[in-house]
Amino acid sequence: MTQVAVTLSPPTGKERFKQHLRKVGSGEHTSRGLSRLEAADALELILHEEATPAQIGAFLIAHRIRRPEPQELAGMLDTYRDLGPVLKSAAGATPPVCFGMPFDGRTRTAPIYPLTALVLLAAGQPVVLQGGSRMPIKYGVTAQELFKTLGLDLSGVAIEDVQKGFEAHGFALLHQPEHFPLAESLISYREDLGKRPPVASLELLWTAHQGEHLLVSGFVHPPTESRAWDALHQAGETNLVTVKGLEGGTDLPIGRACITATVTDGIPERKILHPRDHGCHEKDVEWTNLETWTEQAENALDNKGPLCSATRWNAGAYLWLSGQASDLASGINSAESLIQSGAARAVLDQLRSWRSTFSIR
Repeated sequence: MTQVAVTLSPPTGKERFKQHLRKVGSGEHTSRGLSRLEAADALELILHEEATPAQIGAFLIAHRIRRPEPQELAGMLDTYRDLGPVLKSAAGATPPVCFGMPFDGRTRTAPIYPLTALVLLAAGQPVVLQGGSRMPIKYGVTAQELFKTLGLDLSGVAIEDVQKGFEAHGFALLHQPEHFPLAESLISYREDLGKRPPVASLELLWTAHQGEHLLVSGFVHPPTESRAWDALHQAGETNLVTVKGLEGGTDLPIGRACITATVTDGIPERKILHPRDHGCHEKDVEWTNLETWTEQAENALDNKGPLCSATRWNAGAYLWLSGQASDLASGINSAESLIQSGAARAVLDQLRSWRSTFSIR
């Protein structure tokens, strides 16, 4: 009897994804985490829309309820690194500080990070920021909007020009709609679900910069912080700072003690920073609107106004944490000098001049 060989076709993306969904969505007692490779594959199938909308929605909400495990976050990071934009430092350049904060913006407290970035740049410390347009669930104000109100329009900048600007000035803002459209495809799911999906945790851990850097990641709840330590250690991040910042971001509060940790080669060291000890303790400034924030930010660059203390505190702390200052007090003194001398404002003027050299695409 002649036997006929049967060639099995590889499973489709839809069928592969079904296996991942069964693992994370099986219920309280039978649900289990994906491996790092499986998590990477699941996110790639989602971004390439090889899974169906029903599968994607079910996966995102099931994963949110169960909470992603460290190896799953590491796998998702692998996919973002493979499919997302890439930014690199020039040979011999100072490693940048890469800030990881919620992509859905700020709604309750006035952002400090644009001013912090300008002071760090004035000290010769490169900075990488990233974010998107206003998105669910908060629809908060974004980095691109804040810089635009300061006269620095960073919209329509091709990734090649972002790289050139980074090499020339040490500053980059990665904007998801323009530089990572695959990830932007998930925005509609955020809206429909009404909850932050697991990828929102990923956004706090990912940076487009490849190479040596200091990654600063914001968090809200302690379990989130410990998961971040583990996931980033698995993903090969060797120099990390985690911050219980304003609204889960990386802005250090001045109205309370700051809970931070430095993590070197996977080993965390808790650092509690007290603004009162350095003359920076005040009530955190509330967010009102872009017009008010612009006036406050311009005044802070002149070392006055309600954002002045918060800017000194944040810039000083990050000068210290990045190794630009020997201790926190020295960092704060340096930050104040860079503001008073006009060096931080001069950086803003330089970036405006750079941006004017090419048209918006």
